[in-house]
Amino acid sequence: MEMLGNGQSTEVKAALAHMQDERTGLVLEPLRWALTAVDNDRPYEAIVLEQVPAVRPVWEAFATVLQSRGYGVDVDVVRTEQFGVPQTRRRAILIARLGAEVSLPMATHREYRKGVARASGDPSQLPWIAMEDALCRNSSFEVISNYGSGGIPSARGRRTSDQPAFTVTGKISRNVVVSASGTIGRFTAAEAGQLQTFPADYPWSHTDTAQQIGNAIPPRLAAHVLAAVLGADQLDEDFLMRAVKGSWEAQRIDVPALASV
Repeated sequence: MEMLGNGQSTEVKAALAHMQDERTGLVLEPLRWALTAVDNDRPYEAIVLEQVPAVRPVWEAFATVLQSRGYGVDVDVVRTEQFGVPQTRRRAILIARLGAEVSLPMATHREYRKGVARASGDPSQLPWIAMEDALCRNSSFEVISNYGSGGIPSARGRRTSDQPAFTVTGKISRNVVVSASGTIGRFTAAEAGQLQTFPADYPWSHTDTAQQIGNAIPPRLAAHVLAAVLGADQLDEDFLMRAVKGSWEAQRIDVPALASV
């Protein structure tokens, strides 16, 4: 990181090429691009980075370097259910704006806490959104997750349809969905996308669709983050809900500007 900050991007790139885990280099690449843009007198006006929570210390180191180049920066770990996403997912976010102070968006919805009533919490915030609110299923269901269980049945997490989903990952196709009648099934690609707040008819590629869905940042969260880095006002929740519930095909033809309140 210090080498990048000192302008030794070529040396850093060469060193990273010899690392066994290429992901280390990928995490550092955005800073290298940003500094190269500054050196070429074409700095990015705004920068947004998103990763797993463990990357937060890296983002904080990025912040120090970017601040020395004239950027206002904010870094934190956010919870997706606090921005209207029907799943519990924690992500490390960095936002930066050239020549301006920035702050990550304020939560619009309450944090999900196991065993705590949905109606409880900060009255100024909306209740978190459950799976049954996002999906078009006619009856209740239970989700049994295999992720992180090591194949041990007793370690498998369970959530009911009146709760947010577990974190949607590339392994969501392994989750078992048990209906009220006992029928066993899986989430469809459309449903997995809806849990990420994509419209039901979003055109996923047919190649490893589950991985595409799991790797994506939820659009509802992305909208709030982008509004924050661009200095927009708080977004209209009704507008966002209509975008999520609406048709992708219809919206891509005539995409309105993000509505603010």
